[in-house]
Amino acid sequence: MFTGIIQTVGQIERVTPMGEDVKLNISCTGLDMQDVKTGDSIAVNGVCLTAISFNESHFEAHVSKETLSVTVGLDNVREVNLEKALRLNDRLGGHLVSGHVDGVGEVVLFAQLGDCWKLDIRAPHAISKYISVKGSIAVNGVSLTVNTIAADVFSINLIPHTLENTTLQFLKTGSPVNLEVDQIARYVERMTLWAAEPVSV
Repeated sequence: MFTGIIQTVGQIERVTPMGEDVKLNISCTGLDMQDVKTGDSIAVNGVCLTAISFNESHFEAHVSKETLSVTVGLDNVREVNLEKALRLNDRLGGHLVSGHVDGVGEVVLFAQLGDCWKLDIRAPHAISKYISVKGSIAVNGVSLTVNTIAADVFSINLIPHTLENTTLQFLKTGSPVNLEVDQIARYVERMTLWAAEPVSV
């Protein structure tokens, strides 16, 4: 589990093909690796990956074909948002994020409004029902609050601190982004559907 509070921006420095999978070598100089062990989870642009080897400045992760097919940003050299897995005694500053991407959205507007920026994203129709005004959503692993939603397009207000400390500053119209909806919405839907199912005797 993660919080969506990005701890540092790293860099995918090398992508090594492994059949239909890839192995990533990621620079993480701003991340405290002293308490990391082989097999620990690290979120990379919102995707939960396993550290298969590491040192104080880099770690490697194996990314499967399946993960590559449902996410963006893990197949070439680029800057990425990084967050270590949540510990039970950590402060929950964002919201509960699993690192399991629900879909890939598309930026339809990224414009400055005074000191802040407006970010509009078109979500896949299948997950739009889980997005609500003032609810939480993770965009490339960043915990954000939804301001408005119309059909499949939702709007977010980004403060300067968020832009300065994440890769969201590099977005532009047409950029694809990893989206993870608030887990509570999925559980509420499941419980509602279950409650509505006829009871067999």
